[in-house]
Amino acid sequence: MRLSTPVQIAVFVLTALVVMFVIPAMVQPFTLIDLTLYLSLTILALSLAFVWGFGGILSLGQTVFFGIGAYTYAIAALNMGDTTLPFVIGLILPMLFALALGYFMFWGRISDVYLAVITLTVSLIFFLIVNSMSGSGNKIGSVAIGGYNGIPGIPPLNVPFNPAAMLSFEAMYYVTAVFALLSYVLLRWVLTTRFGKVLVATKENETRAELLGYDSRKFKLGAYVIGAGLAGLSGMLYSIWGGLINPDVFGMAFSAQVIVWVLFGGLGTLVGPVIGAILIQMLVFWLGKVKIADANIVLGGLFVLFVLLIPAGILPMLRDTLGRFRKGGA
Repeated sequence: MRLSTPVQIAVFVLTALVVMFVIPAMVQPFTLIDLTLYLSLTILALSLAFVWGFGGILSLGQTVFFGIGAYTYAIAALNMGDTTLPFVIGLILPMLFALALGYFMFWGRISDVYLAVITLTVSLIFFLIVNSMSGSGNKIGSVAIGGYNGIPGIPPLNVPFNPAAMLSFEAMYYVTAVFALLSYVLLRWVLTTRFGKVLVATKENETRAELLGYDSRKFKLGAYVIGAGLAGLSGMLYSIWGGLINPDVFGMAFSAQVIVWVLFGGLGTLVGPVIGAILIQMLVFWLGKVKIADANIVLGGLFVLFVLLIPAGILPMLRDTLGRFRKGGA
């Protein structure tokens, strides 16, 4: 889906808002809880869709920012008793980490392949460190890191600066839905700005962009930081949804899932990875329920199939098919 004009974007936003506010009246509470999870993960899908599909940065460890945001929020909220400031910190800290890591990678002129490996390695380092931090001695404030068991009892958001007014699960659905929609609109707007256009031009031909006077490192770093912020936001909403966060969010299996979301939906699109995240996660939950096959094996098979048969992804394939059909009928 390509939304390029303010009118198209406004129509899309209004339609999405109507759908989001109608859904709670039409579904059971447990379905609303599942939808909240899907919406929180779509923000992570959008973050990688932007960084990889439009910035050309294959961040195999995009989940490291997801985990940093989740753990930061959990530790700060449980220590402070109020979620207002922890939510802000959980958004900023992944961006600061991305700024530091991205600076060394982009100013070091690391090639794309090594950059992908570095991001994955950083995520696995976090997995090993956090996984090993079990026992009562590993605390930040009064909160135990918990090692592999993670941090339980993560509180939902409260009304800003009013810890006594915790949001209900239905209210968290609305909050998550609005954040997901705002994330999409933000990225769509960024892509219409000079920054976004130069970023895409850098992805297409970095040498040509630099010959025209643009420092590609700055644009890549900016995109990387934006993607980290969105991934951190997704991690916080995910941890609130489950009330728990553990080191698995830094693991290779979860990192691979996010890659599959984007490839399945369509690299170079924003809506495609959102669709991919929702459909793939529904498949994972269904496989976990019926237990007819290991979810990781199925996801690996899907990855191979799509790379070989539908490399562009579902959304671009449908768009191209529809375009050929219209031309044939014209």
